[in-house]
Amino acid sequence: MLTRGDGTMRNVVRVLTGIAVPLLTAGVITAGSPGFGAYKVKDGDTLSRIANRYGTTVKNLVVLNSLPGSGNVIYAGEVLKVPGRTSAATKHPARNSQLGRVTYLVQPGDTVSKIAKRYKVSQASLLAANGLRASDHIYAGKPLQVPVKVRPRAKPPAKPPAKPKKNNSFAGRTYPDHVVAKADRNRAILKSRKLPTRAQMRTLIVNTSKRYGVDPELALAISWQESGWKQRVVSPANAVGAMQVIPSTGQFSSSIVGRDLDLLRPQDNVTAGVVLLDRLTGAARLDIAIAGYYQGLGGVRRNGMYPDTKLYVKNVLRIKAQLERGWDPLR
Repeated sequence: MLTRGDGTMRNVVRVLTGIAVPLLTAGVITAGSPGFGAYKVKDGDTLSRIANRYGTTVKNLVVLNSLPGSGNVIYAGEVLKVPGRTSAATKHPARNSQLGRVTYLVQPGDTVSKIAKRYKVSQASLLAANGLRASDHIYAGKPLQVPVKVRPRAKPPAKPPAKPKKNNSFAGRTYPDHVVAKADRNRAILKSRKLPTRAQMRTLIVNTSKRYGVDPELALAISWQESGWKQRVVSPANAVGAMQVIPSTGQFSSSIVGRDLDLLRPQDNVTAGVVLLDRLTGAARLDIAIAGYYQGLGGVRRNGMYPDTKLYVKNVLRIKAQLERGWDPLR
């Protein structure tokens, strides 16, 4: 859990007007292309693992499946569209060019036919790449994905393997070395311990929520979004355990329950997260309370929800609704 009460903005991607910027490398199959298959997400899958399996990128899978939050939440049993190879593509592989895409910002006076002609692509493929119908309008400033043929780049000479860098980044933010060092220590401690299974963590969350009068499905949804009910998870921000509680939040919750909570202990960790949820839901409506768990309630009230916070709230509400309908992510 990343309680961001300091109001720090996350990285913003700037769009350059009037130019086409290559986004996807050669070999990507666009949403309007044939050769797609379906993949049912299994327990323990991640989007990067699925992307590697099918020879594509996380970004492409996010676009193909309209996944929220850059694909940071997928569910066991969920069916994803994945790129595959058609028989024609297998028999006659392109040698001198491959399929890629560029992003073009629509200019005043542009039409689909003009843009298609400019890039020497069919209107049908341009519409399909952007999920548009022939009757849809485009407007100045709208980014369009244009499927184009690109020449494969020559492979650079092999370099000796670089020394791996320490990962100080998480969710678009970079953390000081001392924070990451503490996270590494906590991760090592948890790795050496025998911890509850995810099913046992679910039971722990439900029982603790009932004890403090918190909606169990809300607490379960928060924890699933944060850690997948895994007590062993520690982020570079030193958010610990099944409800991803950072030390300052642990101290806050400790002051409420009247004893020191050890975030490395499953029961104390869940108690810290549930107590925080109890305070948040008592102080604000549901969506603001969920945003406060992620961004910090003070930060939400001062600055409103950041774009990534809005996605977080949407994901949690979606998970909560599925749990209320009987969805079991561990099945």
